[in-house]
Amino acid sequence: MAVEKQYGEKARLRLLYWEKILNLPPDTPETDKLRKVNLFFNRAQFVSDIEHWGKADYWATPVELLTTNGGDCEDFSLAKYFTLRNLGIPDGKLRVTYVKALSLNQAHMVLAYYPTPDADPLILDNLTNEIKPASQRPDLYPVYSFNGSGLWLSRQKSQGRLVGTADKLDQWRQFKARLKTQLLKRSNLLGL
Repeated sequence: MAVEKQYGEKARLRLLYWEKILNLPPDTPETDKLRKVNLFFNRAQFVSDIEHWGKADYWATPVELLTTNGGDCEDFSLAKYFTLRNLGIPDGKLRVTYVKALSLNQAHMVLAYYPTPDADPLILDNLTNEIKPASQRPDLYPVYSFNGSGLWLSRQKSQGRLVGTADKLDQWRQFKARLKTQLLKRSNLLGL
């Protein structure tokens, strides 16, 4: 069923705009890609998994986030990760990072971008449109991070210790399977 029929015209327009972002020129500077992707996804509403999906923990795909115009921190981080990967940013520069948000006293997820392997990562966060280096985010305490290549236990001043692949995370495996199915149906989703 086409998105517009099921979710309305605004949902279809959000997906079309996402497609425009996915087609940015390859020579677009990485910092511009980060900024555009962060701002675009941060327009969606924050909605807890219980309220939105009726589950304690659900990692929504970018398609699910955009069609419903809502999600939680994992959904925002994963949508940004997937979009930036599709814009040609290497996996080694991106880490979905599970943190403790000290000011909120709760678990939170952000996307970390490492311009170089030993750099202070830039943090893309649904709580703010401003992208800041991790050293300027003392409100976040890293716990673990992952990408398509690995899973790391974090250390405050380093990238952490590799402990395996992200496929150890059930939610990650389920997310990837749903996303693959949705992308295969992409032209049908848009009603094209």
